[in-house]
Amino acid sequence: MAVAAVAVALTATSVASGSGGAQDRAARSAPALAAGVPVERLATDDLARGIADLQKHLKAQPKDAGGWATLGAAYVEQARTSGDPTRYPQAEKAFGLSLTLRPADANDAALAGQAALAAARHDFASALGLADRALRVNPYSEQALCVRVDALVELGRYDEARSAVELADRRRPGIPVFTRYAYVLELRGDVEGARRVLLRALDSAAGTADMAYVATSLGQLAWSRGDFRQALEHYATALRAEPEYVPALEGRGRTHTALGDTRRAVVDLEEVVRRSPLPGQLVALAELHEADGRRERAEELYALVRTWTRLARANGVATDLESALVEADHGEPAQALTSARAEWARRRSVHTADALAWALHVNGKDQEALTYARTATATSPGYRNASFLFHRGMIEHALGDKAANGTLRATLALNPGFSPTGAREARSALSAPSGAGGAS
Repeated sequence: MAVAAVAVALTATSVASGSGGAQDRAARSAPALAAGVPVERLATDDLARGIADLQKHLKAQPKDAGGWATLGAAYVEQARTSGDPTRYPQAEKAFGLSLTLRPADANDAALAGQAALAAARHDFASALGLADRALRVNPYSEQALCVRVDALVELGRYDEARSAVELADRRRPGIPVFTRYAYVLELRGDVEGARRVLLRALDSAAGTADMAYVATSLGQLAWSRGDFRQALEHYATALRAEPEYVPALEGRGRTHTALGDTRRAVVDLEEVVRRSPLPGQLVALAELHEADGRRERAEELYALVRTWTRLARANGVATDLESALVEADHGEPAQALTSARAEWARRRSVHTADALAWALHVNGKDQEALTYARTATATSPGYRNASFLFHRGMIEHALGDKAANGTLRATLALNPGFSPTGAREARSALSAPSGAGGAS
């Protein structure tokens, strides 16, 4: 059961593009990339138009350092939303050209863009260093402030992430910072605080792009706590604002899945993977088909995940976390463990602890797995994730630990629709004697 964890792995580091600076200079030729609408919240068509306009502008004005930095940021976001990692080398080239035209000590936009690119490639240590360099040039760079928060979160440095987001809120309060503030609060177990921050952000949303972005974040928070009706309301708000907004469509599909409305879920998620074939979305749809007995279609989707992983790796993306989660449930257990250990060596977050725990479990190493599962579900930082609880409960079950039933009940109480296959396995384990679970 990889879907929820893969989704987190792919969405927690969304790229914030700062308003002002390079974007202001590019706005004359690329209205879609104008200041005030960071690229992470643009509709796909607007982003594509903005890129085309910038490319045309840069052919005429090839020495526009700010234009190249903005183009690089747009390529990073296009890769993230479209699932096309071949955009990352193009972004790298654009940032390099910008820095050739304007040195780093006066080019925070390119440095912040490079930080966002490193984060998108899951090189969070480099992302943090580049964000810090950008902030030495411009302490108010929204993009650098946001990437710094993302990097600290992904490195598992949660106390520092809290300080970083508080600093970002003082310097550049706005939608990108507010949504990160909410996520940091959620990671610390303050779900109600996260919800309050997002509601205030929704009230402050100045346009439809902001409204869709924040309403989707509220939907994701509600879904993670099993409040599916509330989640649907938030996704409806997002889709009224931006009818083609893929994250909201994905969220609605996941929620229909949780409510057992397979027909609507398939319609939504098939459209999502058509437009944005990323691992989290592909696995969500595959598990839905698998739970409904359509194994052949599920296998096609799992194969697409592996294809994406190979392509992403070829374009500089560290894919070990995604590989570990998908291979553990739907592929090669040995490869899952190799990938999970490699990712744990790079960063020690609750997400990597969970992936390593599950990879150890499917390889029959349950005693070692339990140590990491406890790390992933520890009361500090306080994050409660149904997938993490499910993994811990199944590991406890395999060990004959009496705590297993309590953990699995807590999983289903928190989010009974966290995964169509995982929820079914949890219920099955609850009806079976402990110690009979084995590797899942």
